Amino acid sequence: MRKVKLRNAAEIAQARVAGQLAAEVLHVVAEHVKAGVTTDELDRICHDHIVKVQQATPANIGYHGFPKTICSSVNDVICHGIPGGQVLKDGDIINIDVAVIKDGWYGDCSRMYFVGSPNATARKLVNTTYEAMCAGIRAVRPGATLGDVGHAIQTVAQRDGFSVVREYCGHGIGTIYHDEPQVLHYGQRNSGLPLKEGMIFTIEPMLNAGKRHTRQLDDGWTVLTADGSLSAQWEHMVVVTAKGYEILTPWPEGCGDYPSIATRN
Repeated sequence: MRKVKLRNAAEIAQARVAGQLAAEVLHVVAEHVKAGVTTDELDRICHDHIVKVQQATPANIGYHGFPKTICSSVNDVICHGIPGGQVLKDGDIINIDVAVIKDGWYGDCSRMYFVGSPNATARKLVNTTYEAMCAGIRAVRPGATLGDVGHAIQTVAQRDGFSVVREYCGHGIGTIYHDEPQVLHYGQRNSGLPLKEGMIFTIEPMLNAGKRHTRQLDDGWTVLTADGSLSAQWEHMVVVTAKGYEILTPWPEGCGDYPSIATRN
């Protein structure tokens, strides 16, 4: 296992720039997420913004052979959905996951979008997953453990009867896309890696409305719920600070209808 890196102020500043660019992409594409659009069109919008406006590099293209800029995961797709001809329809929920490279540093985040008017179950799943991510983030501080983060997420999920996907997790990030540590979205308090100032990683829980089990399509990427139930995911990059955490992928427009995630510096 690679040693978990502790970043200095200058390195954190570079990670912050990359993170803010990734969050900006998700802000720019938001107005285009509506019934009738294809996931390929959303991918093109994100690609063009990264390349032409941000002068950055889409990190996903070619990563282990992945062909697109974003992962577009609709309804029962948990993660790694490949954009294509799928047309969004009223009532869908979609996760868009994007990563950019700027000056050698990676920024990575994802968020959920409603297409039209999803049903009550879909809305509750999306909102609970957001709350679970927030709970995980708020557990971050020097001296806490990754088990504390996972336990906080799992507690929120189970409270509302949702299951936590276990095959995929958060990860360290910086000048390497997926680095140490692995950040599980379940766990026990006071267990796992102790957190230290300067660590940078993602927290990106995936919750299913049904069972936690997954299946992968023959394309080698697309992961779905095994029982066909809905799935949702949110993701932020965070850095451990002297007193708590800083979110490196804040949304440009703020949290909107979602509760704010207070930042402890």
